[in-house]
Amino acid sequence: MNAEAIKYIVECMATTDGLDAIQRIQTEHRLKLVEFWGIEEGSRVLEIGCGQGDTTAALAYSVGEEGFVQGVDIASPSYGGPITLGEAARHLQNSKLGKQLEMTFNIDILDATVDFPEEAFDYIVFSHCSWYLQSAEELEGLLRKIRKWGKKLCFAEWDARIQTVEQYPHFLAVLIQSQYECFKESSLSNIRTLFTPADIKRILKNASWTIVDEQSIYSPDLQDGKWEIDMTVDDYKTEIGVLVDVPGKLKALIESEVGLLEEAQKNHTVKPLSTYVCIAQ
Repeated sequence: MNAEAIKYIVECMATTDGLDAIQRIQTEHRLKLVEFWGIEEGSRVLEIGCGQGDTTAALAYSVGEEGFVQGVDIASPSYGGPITLGEAARHLQNSKLGKQLEMTFNIDILDATVDFPEEAFDYIVFSHCSWYLQSAEELEGLLRKIRKWGKKLCFAEWDARIQTVEQYPHFLAVLIQSQYECFKESSLSNIRTLFTPADIKRILKNASWTIVDEQSIYSPDLQDGKWEIDMTVDDYKTEIGVLVDVPGKLKALIESEVGLLEEAQKNHTVKPLSTYVCIAQ
């Protein structure tokens, strides 16, 4: 991986004390995704679910000064921490990459007022954000609507098909969260619906996209697995405690799963899940 590219991108990102090393790892992963997708210099890119700009920055670097990345996100600029989405976007847009990107929040792609011209973009990117959606129906509807806006779809999400025992704790944390999320009418959680690669392929086909290439990319240094495990162990009692109409047997199952998670966390080195990536057109 190009160390110079990583350094350049990280210098454009908003970080707090001690977060530079984390951002370097996150940026290296995003550049792997962009390389697989084959994003070309000079391209116009729509990124849906841009968040704090981890993928946005890698895309902007790759398209160069002749290209442009339009990032949109349904979340509010005040969402996120320790740096909010709005703070991260302002910093990135004022950086050396700023002239080749824009980030806009409070944008619901499924709102009838949101539209772009046909094939306005060379690529539409949907990176590590499908699990934020409320349902498969929402994901399919979104993928149907964007179909006419771009020539190619570049998709990435965590791959729930564990390949090593070190990935088991991350998977178990994801599974626990997705179980109690089924009982929420609304949520701000990171994991609201778990889509497997098989689910994603079926939904893409239903939305009239054809996958032309796919791969599983492993970035073992990513910190996301540990973050999800810590959040699950710390928050699960509060999460299930406020839910209504949850069967007692399911609560007991989640308690048992958390016990397994804590045991696995003690007995195994924690590694993140791999990332399922594909290109569709």
